[in-house]
Amino acid sequence: MSLHKIIIPTPFAVGDVNSYLIKGDMLTLIDAGPKTPEAWLALKAGLKEAHVEPKDVEQVVLTHHHPDHAGWVDGFDNAKLYGHPYNDLWLRRDQAFLDYHDAFYLERLKEEGVPEEQWFWVKKMKRPLNLMGSRPLDMSINEGDALPGHEEWHAMETLGHAQSHLSFWNPESREMIGGDHVIAKVSSNPLIEPPLDPADGRPKSLLQYNASLGRLLKMPIDVIYSGHGEEVRNVHELVAGRLEKQHQRALKVLDMLGSGEEQTVYDLTKQLFPYAYEKELGLTLSETIGQIDYLLEDGLIAERLDDSGIFRYSKV
Repeated sequence: MSLHKIIIPTPFAVGDVNSYLIKGDMLTLIDAGPKTPEAWLALKAGLKEAHVEPKDVEQVVLTHHHPDHAGWVDGFDNAKLYGHPYNDLWLRRDQAFLDYHDAFYLERLKEEGVPEEQWFWVKKMKRPLNLMGSRPLDMSINEGDALPGHEEWHAMETLGHAQSHLSFWNPESREMIGGDHVIAKVSSNPLIEPPLDPADGRPKSLLQYNASLGRLLKMPIDVIYSGHGEEVRNVHELVAGRLEKQHQRALKVLDMLGSGEEQTVYDLTKQLFPYAYEKELGLTLSETIGQIDYLLEDGLIAERLDDSGIFRYSKV
């Protein structure tokens, strides 16, 4: 088996994204860049370096559904498409899902105390749909499944950054293909996304993410091939440091609640991100909600739903 890295430009702040070509019993591409002409040229050039053309690829496997990873799934006519079942919501994008998506985010904004003039953010929560592929999965992959044609690689559900996130672990070589689960230079955002089953309610993305990171501390990983940037080799040290920083961020929010006055998620977001919140309301609210979930889980704060349907928080 050989692993070939392909670096692909994106129009996003995160910069280039990595795809990985695995040669084995099946010719497999992990992730497919955003659906831009520049990305397609880079993908084809990267494949050519490995003496492969798009028509040769037998399967495309997604680490998650975000557009910088799931764009060119339409470019491989002879390939089957595999990934977590949640990918399908975004790849199909039927009207029922889009309506559910908007209703989910409007409900979140209201309960977070976001003023009505900011509710237009519901429409902006849709990731750039024109940069995503639009073919459904041929087969879903779940926790513990082996990659078809690569029995040594096993799927791990690593939710948090996305509700569709999978990493792929090779216990023999102690290597992981990690998507956006662990990135060397930056900590991944645990994003608030609608749950696969509406009955499940809002996913607690940061708690999911911390649990997914915690699993890595118990595994003998030598290297993670990341979705962005260089490989991660000091995995345990990096993960332990990220979890500690996360704890410190939560304590900062606890201090903000120390005055005794109840505050909403929106109130706290404006204090935590005084410059960024207007331009990146979705991301900054996600970050704040993560801290609130963390503090609630530890029993350090109390939550109250007021008569207007807004959650208010105070220190215990």
